[in-house]
Amino acid sequence: MDHERTHTGEEICEDFRPTAATVVIHGQRVHAKEDVSEGLLPIAPGLAYHDSSSVGADLSLPIAFQTLSTQVSQHQRLGRPQDDMANFFEKLTYHSVSVEELCAMLGTVVDRGLDNVIASCNIQQDGRNTITKKKPSYLWKIITYLFGGFCSILWVAVIIFFICWRPLGNPDPQPTNFSLSILIIIVILCQASFSAFQDWSISRIVNSILYLMPSECIVIREGRTSRIPAADLAVGDLVMLSVGNKVPADMRLIETSDDLRFDRSVLTGESEEMEGTAESGGETFLEADNIALMGTHITNGHAKGVVVLTGDRTVVGHISKLMNKTKRTPTPIEQEIWRFVCIIIFLTVALALSIFVIWYAWLRRQHESFMDPRSMLVDVMGCIVSFMPQGMPIAVTLTLTLIARRMRRVSVLPKSLSTIETLGCVTVICSDKTGTLTQNKMSVMSAGFVDKTYTAQELREKFATEESAGGESAIDSFYKAAVLCNGATATSLSLEKQEVNGDATDSAIFRFIESFGDASAMRTSNPQIYQVPFNSRNKWMLTMHNSPITRNSGNRSPSLVFVKGAPDVLISRCSFYVSALTNDIQPFDSIARAKLMATQEKWSRDGQRVILLCMREYNPCHTIGTNEFSTEIRQKGVEALTIVGILGLIDLHRPESADTVKDCKKAGIRFFMVTGDLGWTAVASARKFGIITTHAEPDSLADVVKQLQNTPSGPLPSCRDPANRIHKSLLLEGKDLFLFTEDHWNIATRYEEIVFARTTPEQKLGIVTAFKKRDNVVAVTGDGVNDAPALKEADIGVAVVSGSDVAIEAADLVLLGTIDSIIGGIRLGRLVFQNMQKVIVYLLPAGSCSEIWPVFINASLGLPLPLSSFLMIVICCFTDLLPCISLVMEKEEFDLLTLPPRRPKKDHLINLKIYAQAYLFIGMMETVIAHAMFFLYYWRYARIPIGALFLSYEKYSEGFYGYSFVELNNFQYTAQCVYFVTLVILQWGNLLSVRNKRLSILQADPIRKQRRNIWSFFGAFLALITAILVTEVHVFQTLFLTAPVPLEFWFIPLPLSLSILLMDEIRKLVVRTYPRGFLARIAW
Repeated sequence: MDHERTHTGEEICEDFRPTAATVVIHGQRVHAKEDVSEGLLPIAPGLAYHDSSSVGADLSLPIAFQTLSTQVSQHQRLGRPQDDMANFFEKLTYHSVSVEELCAMLGTVVDRGLDNVIASCNIQQDGRNTITKKKPSYLWKIITYLFGGFCSILWVAVIIFFICWRPLGNPDPQPTNFSLSILIIIVILCQASFSAFQDWSISRIVNSILYLMPSECIVIREGRTSRIPAADLAVGDLVMLSVGNKVPADMRLIETSDDLRFDRSVLTGESEEMEGTAESGGETFLEADNIALMGTHITNGHAKGVVVLTGDRTVVGHISKLMNKTKRTPTPIEQEIWRFVCIIIFLTVALALSIFVIWYAWLRRQHESFMDPRSMLVDVMGCIVSFMPQGMPIAVTLTLTLIARRMRRVSVLPKSLSTIETLGCVTVICSDKTGTLTQNKMSVMSAGFVDKTYTAQELREKFATEESAGGESAIDSFYKAAVLCNGATATSLSLEKQEVNGDATDSAIFRFIESFGDASAMRTSNPQIYQVPFNSRNKWMLTMHNSPITRNSGNRSPSLVFVKGAPDVLISRCSFYVSALTNDIQPFDSIARAKLMATQEKWSRDGQRVILLCMREYNPCHTIGTNEFSTEIRQKGVEALTIVGILGLIDLHRPESADTVKDCKKAGIRFFMVTGDLGWTAVASARKFGIITTHAEPDSLADVVKQLQNTPSGPLPSCRDPANRIHKSLLLEGKDLFLFTEDHWNIATRYEEIVFARTTPEQKLGIVTAFKKRDNVVAVTGDGVNDAPALKEADIGVAVVSGSDVAIEAADLVLLGTIDSIIGGIRLGRLVFQNMQKVIVYLLPAGSCSEIWPVFINASLGLPLPLSSFLMIVICCFTDLLPCISLVMEKEEFDLLTLPPRRPKKDHLINLKIYAQAYLFIGMMETVIAHAMFFLYYWRYARIPIGALFLSYEKYSEGFYGYSFVELNNFQYTAQCVYFVTLVILQWGNLLSVRNKRLSILQADPIRKQRRNIWSFFGAFLALITAILVTEVHVFQTLFLTAPVPLEFWFIPLPLSLSILLMDEIRKLVVRTYPRGFLARIAW
């Protein structure tokens, strides 16, 4: 009977949501990998993990009813607005409802969790718990690969050569034109494939970093505690959190331990931990203490939470989506390459038009049989093929690829090849402090008392001395307070190897105090009965303990209360202090207060975070565990305190940070610190890093205003030039930046040394924008989600590999090591620009200049074409490309950090000096020599003088100097190969000369170790082998009309190649001898 038919969860789900094909996760039912319930600790006394046996019969609803209930409630969930609604998180109510209401909204049970079927339905509705990455436009990439750069013009050449083959070639089509079309297509496909492969390999490496370890989490489903991938979490899942975990989704906490704390610095940039609680409250979802946000870390305690947002709907997901909407701007090297391509294309079109004009206005009338329309088109395409260095895109990609590999060896991973050179242009680095310049590991540097202070080591030694002497001392009270008022715990390993769990401050104090002796005995003899964890509102932590006397006697004696926190908050609540001089308790009068304040200011100026340790005896009126007791302790337990000690902690600096800042300044880069620390603490750290080097106090907002008042109206000179800067230091806090206008930024950006303190992520973004507006190339380092907007806005964003996925996604470079890796990146970024210029100077003489002249002379002076289009392509894409790879491997001629950063708007990759070197100097020598060899061959083997070849036009046909048409063609094919071989060998001299811009080859030869480059010889050898194959192999002779070259013409160019090297050596000598002379001013 139908009404007796039992429905499965799958049937209910499909009936209710017909759009869902199945109710599975990744194609199958969810199965727990392992049962881990036995290894879990209770969250707090009275809270335990439950399995299905703990669920009462009245709560164990049949799965069909649970599924239907969930599906109905999913359409009525409170606080689940659509993603496109304004103020998404402000409208969420998960934080303000009770636990019972929350479970009813999400269809879950507090102790049982979701059923697998319901979880599957939720995943189908909300998607997997992953952050969607911006998908690349593969169609646009393919179009760019195939039609970008020179390829657009080369496709025109392909079409023209096809047309010249057929129909213009009918009735006797020449296979050479068809072969040239296919060859150019192969060149285009090779360029596209090479670029695509490099992009794929870079993205593969980046993805391997983002997904090194698939995170897992402990979840309760169907009453069983199991471990599943975080990506398979569903809205409504119950998740167990413990110290050290990363929160896998946005969650509402429903059960917490008293000491639960979160590190939200990855989202907010604030280093202070945030207290977690299960109590409903908070003005907004983002500010609520009962909400755990995806990507944050548990630094202390345990909790149970209900997943309320997953994947792209989480806070991190929304930030990631905002980053994906940012429009990408071209990098400096991309702009330079595009500029070069435009110039070459413009000149190519101009030369091709000039040949067409010569033919149309003169040759078709005066020498019609010499150049018909088909021959004219072949000549025009020959001009295009000859003038454009087709090997240039491959050479540039090879250069960037090999430098990228070298960058990885210095622990710098570029996410795209085009960002490599940008590091060489950087003029400003905005670096965060925590985790980048520091180790993100707190350590006790100073300790002591109101009337006596010590270094950490001095206090250890004093404790050991007084312990051996016996008796109660001030240090004993200090030790007791530091041990008991501390949320950190440690393993039982030795002091050097023990692992400490807890927030950064407690862990640092615990490590310090553990060096005094075993803290476990002290905690055992003074059991904790109550605790108020540290939070950002109170700025203090409180613990309450039974004293040994109270426990043993059974009498109601006062308990011991210990308080630890910020001096600014606790000083007003202190009435006494333990004196280190008299070992007794003294009144905390104005003199003692002044001493403590002086110590606090001194330590703060040294970059230390000051912590006050206090204690008192207190006999509560209410019963422990009641709400009245909690209120009483929070109000009365922190009054009439006795100061038992003070601590100065510092985030340990990375040993390489100071040298990194020094090297950046040497390279002409201003290194600024952007931090959330207090102003004077930030300045103290900046002095240790070398960011601030002046002895005077830094300027402030008031000084900026004075500078502005004294500055004449009108545009200010660029702050890139050191002569236009203010050679002083400046401290700006977040509250100052709220008052800044563009005029204020005009002054502030001219300071040589700047520290930005107490800044928000929005202000960090504004800092980057302000410097970019003023002609600076800005690099930003960061590791948190809060850094992502600034990383994306910067000219080059630099993330650390240990940072958040969102930061790595937004960045252009990833530091696989420490901050000093960036120096190697800057050095290589500058080297790649210099090496690319060397590659261009090497390619243009033979691959452009010496190829265009034969075409132009052929069309204008009637000379038989000295170089065929096929041989031009071989030079550009093979014989020149192989040796130029060796130029990519060249080391720096001198310390590139001594150069100022490149100015992208003025210091171009291709400039007039490079054109002069490539076309007028080396190019003209190679052109003249190659033509001379061309004419020499005609004279020696055909006895045709040079004068007869010029203006021969249609006379170069049957009967010319008594030769048949076939014989004349054979002479021309061989002479073209002589021209080709001559250029190949002449380029060897050019290769040796362009290795150094200023140094002689005797100072930097490719053999000795300092500048050794055996790739130069290997590349030259491969070019020779290619030339032999092209001229001697029968297949090439048949398809592309090449011919064997007489042996003597393989050797005659050798001394001529050395003459090119010698001429350039003379030029360099004159430049070095007369550094202000004419040649030095036009030297590249």
